[in-house]
Amino acid sequence: MNSPIKAINKFIFKYIAPNASYFWSTRQPLVWLFALIIGIVVAYSAILFRQFISAIQFLWIGETSEIFFDQLADVPLYLRILVPTFGGLVVGVLVYYFSPDKRPEGVADVIGARAKGTAYISIKRGIANIVAAGISLGVGGSAGREGPIVHFGASIASSFAKFINIPPSSRRSLFGAGVAAAVTASFNAPIAGVLFALEVILGHFAVAAFVPIVIASVVATLIVRFHLGDFPGFIIPEYTISSVWEFPAFALLGIVAAVAAIGFQSTIRLCEKLANMVKIHLIIRPAIGGFIIAIMALSVPEIIGIGYEATNKALQGNYTLATLFLLIAAKTVAVGITLASRLVGGVFSPALYIGAMTGGAFGLLASMVFPELSSETGLYAIIGMGSVAAAVLGAPISTVLIVFELTADYHITLALLFSVSIATGISQAVQGQSIFIWQLSNKGIFLERGSHRQIARNVTLVDMIDKCEPFKFNAEEYQDVPILSQTDTLEDAIKKFGAHTGCAEMAVVSTDNKTGEQVIIGYVSHNRALQIYNYALIATNIEEHN
Repeated sequence: MNSPIKAINKFIFKYIAPNASYFWSTRQPLVWLFALIIGIVVAYSAILFRQFISAIQFLWIGETSEIFFDQLADVPLYLRILVPTFGGLVVGVLVYYFSPDKRPEGVADVIGARAKGTAYISIKRGIANIVAAGISLGVGGSAGREGPIVHFGASIASSFAKFINIPPSSRRSLFGAGVAAAVTASFNAPIAGVLFALEVILGHFAVAAFVPIVIASVVATLIVRFHLGDFPGFIIPEYTISSVWEFPAFALLGIVAAVAAIGFQSTIRLCEKLANMVKIHLIIRPAIGGFIIAIMALSVPEIIGIGYEATNKALQGNYTLATLFLLIAAKTVAVGITLASRLVGGVFSPALYIGAMTGGAFGLLASMVFPELSSETGLYAIIGMGSVAAAVLGAPISTVLIVFELTADYHITLALLFSVSIATGISQAVQGQSIFIWQLSNKGIFLERGSHRQIARNVTLVDMIDKCEPFKFNAEEYQDVPILSQTDTLEDAIKKFGAHTGCAEMAVVSTDNKTGEQVIIGYVSHNRALQIYNYALIATNIEEHN
């Protein structure tokens, strides 16, 4: 009689109890609840951010929507130059006094915060950055709104996570939830928001992170659609692929898109390098950028702002070949100037813009060469939009889904996947990194070399030193013996131990604050360093597979 009960108990304790124990130990119910709250807060923040940009735009253009080129022509010339310049000056003040490194922040900083293991961005930084971004975009800065709202969403999520008792892995999950809600609210693309958070920010697809990220994304979607409506970001005709013989053309478009993406990223790097060579106060720098953009916009008004109106026209096939080439070049330079001058904005919308123009130009050329085989120009513009953006961002899966959800057109997905894969592959072969990874590498965070490298860089000697009573360091005594500095990382220690195979322990040298003399404050053993490294690798592996 008791055998069935014993069997059930055995099953529960052997199979269910361990999983339930892990579930409760990581505080998953609490994580899910806060993911819901984060989704609500980020969604309303994204709506307010849009309205803030629109309000600033209305003050000088008299139009709140993203379709404003006709109204811009009626704005007096002095305002078209003065507003971007003065707006840049205001942005310069905000960035200089409220950003920790006196520079704008974006998606790269979010990835960096996750890579460092902290998954924390202060809400103060988030607010200062998004206000500066709203002003930048409202006065005509040539950039996207997605980067700033992703940064702000991450700051909201990390601020909530800071005040609840959850493990570091769960904090990173909430971090991703804030990002997913931000992308979803910005693009009205819930699936893409989820995958962007997993693919780009967290760098893994663990189920434990998937659930809260989906919760935040779904909640954000419902709120945004309730207030702004359920419609794709770009309204385009329904396109179909004329023939399977077009796929070689789609492959060629992938190559062309890779060239456009490489040119776009190279221009941003060049503008950044040139701007750093000019010795000018950082508060003035965004004002100069705003002035240059204003002068360029007198001839090419399509470069200012987020660029959705121009992108829509390209997707509908409304531009000539000469105009498309002009817009590709002008927008590329304008974005480089915007970011290099430290006006605040993202690169997602500009990448979509350049991709749409590139694809549109390719489509027009294809229709001239093979008029009977080629599809409408707008179809090539859609595929080019996804291909360039995927190559720039280094996020092919997320980008394909964003383009799919923005256009609500499933029929071209196969061609889009084909072209995206080629563009991304070539871009990686030439540059080896996305624009986010390049931005991180400038800060000493090298994610392209693997998570193991970043783990070794995140752990400092403070975490593994065996302290002793400080005593004076004798340089002559340690002339032929390797030593470590207090500022060294685990990576530095492992390298030195590897170079001195017979060394089992190294002294850690620091500078005494009172006397200014160098003193030995403790020792680090080779075994201890390897043990901590292994523990960190195991913890990362567990997080990425649970």
